[in-house]
Amino acid sequence: MGKSKTRNQKKSRAAVNHVAEETYGTVPHSFVFHRGQIGKNVGQLILDMRRVMEPFTAESLKVRKKNVLKDFVAIAGPLGVTHFMIFSKTSSSISMRLARLPKGPMLHFRVLKYSLIKDVVSSLKKHRMHEQQFTHHPLLVLNNFGCDGMHIKLMATMFQNMFPSINVHKVSLNNIKRCVLLNYDPVSQEIEFRHYSLKVVPVGMSRGVKKLLQERFPNMSKFEDISELLMKGANLSESEAEQDGEHNITELAQVYSGRGNMASQQSAVRLTEIGPRMTLQLMKIQEGMGEGNVLYHAIISKTEEEIQEILNRKEVQLREKEDRRQKQEQNVAQKKVKREELKKRSMEGIKRKFSDAKEDSEVEDPGMQDDQAAAAESDDEVEYYRQAVGQEPDEDMFPSAKKRQVSEKSHVPAKKRKLSPRKSRSDKDRNGPAGQHRDKPRKGWKKPGDQEKQIKKKMKPGGKTFSAKKSGDGENKFGGKKKFAGNKRFGNKKDKSFSSKGQKGKLGFKKKGAAAKQGFKQRKGKG
Repeated sequence: MGKSKTRNQKKSRAAVNHVAEETYGTVPHSFVFHRGQIGKNVGQLILDMRRVMEPFTAESLKVRKKNVLKDFVAIAGPLGVTHFMIFSKTSSSISMRLARLPKGPMLHFRVLKYSLIKDVVSSLKKHRMHEQQFTHHPLLVLNNFGCDGMHIKLMATMFQNMFPSINVHKVSLNNIKRCVLLNYDPVSQEIEFRHYSLKVVPVGMSRGVKKLLQERFPNMSKFEDISELLMKGANLSESEAEQDGEHNITELAQVYSGRGNMASQQSAVRLTEIGPRMTLQLMKIQEGMGEGNVLYHAIISKTEEEIQEILNRKEVQLREKEDRRQKQEQNVAQKKVKREELKKRSMEGIKRKFSDAKEDSEVEDPGMQDDQAAAAESDDEVEYYRQAVGQEPDEDMFPSAKKRQVSEKSHVPAKKRKLSPRKSRSDKDRNGPAGQHRDKPRKGWKKPGDQEKQIKKKMKPGGKTFSAKKSGDGENKFGGKKKFAGNKRFGNKKDKSFSSKGQKGKLGFKKKGAAAKQGFKQRKGKG
């Protein structure tokens, strides 16, 4: 079981995280994406440029067809993104735009030539590229950007601000593993973009000693003494001993990763290209996010008068836009005032109607149906409010109408309960006010005995017939005791009514079943 963290460890870790967050928030971040239809190779070039801009870029940024530039600008603010690198393709050329957020400027470049990482790596005999190189940002090197011209200075400033700045006194040399080189040619006005991997090796020693310092130990089976390896460097290929000169030898200020790279000793810095390559040409510089004035154009040049005319036209457009916006705000305010006035007048009319209705109700007969009149008035008030204001009233404005709707829903006529004809008739004879006249049969009415006679006539000869149930049978249907009453005919004879309880009832059923069979035989014999 591991030890729990102490209070000092927690404080130190929180302080380190705070410093890391502040450092991460101050460095520039970038989005690399495309606009419009692009080919497969341009898509791979975008992925390679994301690789160059790591770790302060969106590695797996997803772009949809319906996304517009405003969507990226809106999401860039919360994420702390400061630069956009946008690629697009036409039938004749490939273009790249660099934009500074949130208010520009935007630089338009034409990509004259490019090579992907896979093309550069495949052309090298030995390449050095591993994942640890991309954990830190690359070192930016600008060459020949000190020429005259505002557009060149603006380009240099844009490229410098795309990568984190380096403090020479605090930087750790072990964090510098890559290098980005931008070389400007003032004659052709083209910019060469290159991406390199850095390697530092010690100098001032023989090839044999360098071989010993490497991770792979040389084969010494043919040597009689180790001095042969150190002094002569026998059996070593010439490619392993690269030529270093004054152009790449320097004295290290810190200990650098690698065997033999000690502080205050001379070491050689070697560059290995890992791609991609690009040849760029600046076409124009524009204010804002591609919607402002053109500050510089490589092909089109305008006079001062034309520029002034364009500026005047732009000012007129902005003034007209501002006037339209102010007029629209005034119209919205006037409509709001009118709506409030209509609402106020409608409420006054409603209150006046309520007061008139109260006076009328005091004068009228108290036996009048107040609920119906109030409901009708509330409906009129709702309709009047709709016509006057042009909107549906709030729920709390007319509570009487709402109560009426609820009452109409609640007072649904209940279904009438069906009663058996005998039970309902007996209840009416008992409790009804005209029960004394029900004893006398009326015209067209049938007596209860007639129904039994008709049932007996319809029965086939030899069958059993039971008389109709009495009114009390339905009530005792689910009771504990059961009574069976009625007249049964066996042949031409009548048996007495019986009541069955327990075992006696069962015996009675058996006897009557036997008597029924006997009566059936007698009838059959008579027939």
